[in-house]
Amino acid sequence: MKKILMSVLVLALLVACNNDDNNEYFQSNFTNIATVENPNQSSGFYFKLDNNDKMWITSTNFPYYRPKDGQRIIAVYNILSTVDNSNLYNHKVQLNDVYEVLTKGIFKITPETQDSIGNDQIEIRDMWVGSNYLNVEFVYPGYNQIHYINLVSDSTKTYTDDKVHLEFRHNANNDYATYSKWGVVSFDLSSLQPLAVGDSVNLVIHTHEFTTTENETYNLTYKLGNAGSSNIREMKIPKGEIKLQ
Repeated sequence: MKKILMSVLVLALLVACNNDDNNEYFQSNFTNIATVENPNQSSGFYFKLDNNDKMWITSTNFPYYRPKDGQRIIAVYNILSTVDNSNLYNHKVQLNDVYEVLTKGIFKITPETQDSIGNDQIEIRDMWVGSNYLNVEFVYPGYNQIHYINLVSDSTKTYTDDKVHLEFRHNANNDYATYSKWGVVSFDLSSLQPLAVGDSVNLVIHTHEFTTTENETYNLTYKLGNAGSSNIREMKIPKGEIKLQ
């Protein structure tokens, strides 16, 4: 009887191992930045990674979560299965956790809005282009006020390098510099597509940071279509209250 029981246990272990091999994605917890596709703002929606892989949520810890179409999120998920020969999506997934990333367009500044946009110092941790978005991870000092974050186009400034110059602006809203807080924002670059040379737009992003006496600049390339969509970024879910707008 003991031999039979041992054989059953070994067989069960082998079957479990084989199932693990076949479902390696299910055992993995991915945390990626993505874009929501949800035109009907329903609880069942897709999200698309920056490499254009589309995920269909078939299981979720947030059954009442109905994000807006185009909302950027940090999604924590397991891949349940891969779907071949589908024009709708690439994977079925389980959504374990989600964080909404501040998602904005490019703001065209005017003399009247110059003061409200602000230009307070900030620390840039990372900046990259993924799909149609400029993504910025940053740290700022604050306490309890809403901080305003914008990507600004200033037509009063001229440049001769055939690049698109934009300014990353921070308005601390007269907040107390008490705690160091983390934030992330995604800016939709789609409006720049008519300015493309070939399949790309060369960007210069100006920032006002603590570590420099003059404005820092970041040179990036926004590639249109599938040409620039291979940048999948592993992210983290932030902790604590973040007040950004």
